[in-house]
Amino acid sequence: MNFPAELKYTKDHEWVRIEGDIATVGVTDFAQSELGDIVFVEIETQGESLEEHAIFGTVEAVKTVSDLFMPVSGTVIEVNAGLEADPAHVNNDPYGSGWMIKVKLSEGADLSSLMDAAAYEALVG
Repeated sequence: MNFPAELKYTKDHEWVRIEGDIATVGVTDFAQSELGDIVFVEIETQGESLEEHAIFGTVEAVKTVSDLFMPVSGTVIEVNAGLEADPAHVNNDPYGSGWMIKVKLSEGADLSSLMDAAAYEALVG
């Protein structure tokens, strides 16, 4: 299992890369392995301002559909269009080409609930 140290993580198994006031968000290696082969990603929240923990989309795997939760509050400024054509990017490269959204952080966005790699690894065992 891969837990890049430069990322932050949520208890809902999303990862976050913070660069200035932009957060790139995806699902963790652990999440994609638990879901199995992802066959569809639906994200229709581009341009929307969402609060932390709000649902920003769903992923559909062979056996289940799972909600995707905002790890931070902000405005969804970009959705990974490559996932529409090939949702397997989430399985093959969850921290690279499998990213899902980019978010412009809300002013004063609270990042305190995000975990570092060691804390997330301890959570998922």
